[in-house]
Amino acid sequence: MGDWSLIGVRVALYLTLAALFGLAAFSLYGLRTRERGDALALRPWLVTSAALSLLFSAAWVVLMASSMAGTPTWPIDHEAVGALLTGSAIGAAWKLRMVMLALAMLAALVAAGRGVWLAAVALCSAVALATLAWTGHGAMDEAAMGWVHLIADILHLIASGAWVGALLGLVLLVSRPAPRVDAAHLELTHRALHGFGAVGTVVVGTIVVTGLVNGWVLVGIGNVTALPTTLYGQLLIVKLALFVAMLGLASLNRFRLTPAFERSIAADDHGRALRGLRTSLAVETACVVAVLGLVAWLGTLAPPASGM
Repeated sequence: MGDWSLIGVRVALYLTLAALFGLAAFSLYGLRTRERGDALALRPWLVTSAALSLLFSAAWVVLMASSMAGTPTWPIDHEAVGALLTGSAIGAAWKLRMVMLALAMLAALVAAGRGVWLAAVALCSAVALATLAWTGHGAMDEAAMGWVHLIADILHLIASGAWVGALLGLVLLVSRPAPRVDAAHLELTHRALHGFGAVGTVVVGTIVVTGLVNGWVLVGIGNVTALPTTLYGQLLIVKLALFVAMLGLASLNRFRLTPAFERSIAADDHGRALRGLRTSLAVETACVVAVLGLVAWLGTLAPPASGM
């Protein structure tokens, strides 16, 4: 039961941290200053994401400490929590995350769409998101290989967060109630969809390259054929299948649905095109949640390359 609680909290933490960083970043490159507050209700989303990230981080450290010490989650084992926070890199990363999240929340409270404060939210939340690399397999190696794995894991987390946050921003844009959808909002939505195309190429490229590095380190060439015979391998295969599905949906959005949406705006008949985008983005978001769930689960299992 403890493992499932830990996996659930890890999923929630991945989602809230990715939403915080990715939405802040999306608002910087995808929207203009005057559009951020009205189009996305940016401040409530950022503040809520930061607050939930703090809450889930606090829950995670309690669950992790009890799991490592083999003690019940409740009452809280303060001695185990203290040992985790003072005697490990995980504890140092957790403390840094909490500080960065507190700063991100303060910046979000005063951001109101202004670039400097929004950049502060993005920077602090990027650091907070990067600390998750110390809670998984990314920090298990030593020497040069350890640094390669850790850096790849951090870049993988940042790129994934950018994708998740952009999806959240786009879903909010296309899901706006019909009475509030005017010509300006339609143009803004199309520009944001089109603008994410270039950023998305960099994001996907980073995820693919760092994913290959992590796969090489965690699985190893010699263990590839044995993946279907292990739980770790089966989950990894499902994760890769979902990622391929996400790539397909992203390509559909970029090369079919977004151009169709642009034509529908010109023809003043955007209803059908907008519904298509909503469906595609909703399915892609569901795939993201499933992938993050698998990532959280995989983080509790020993990879083949560990020899365990």
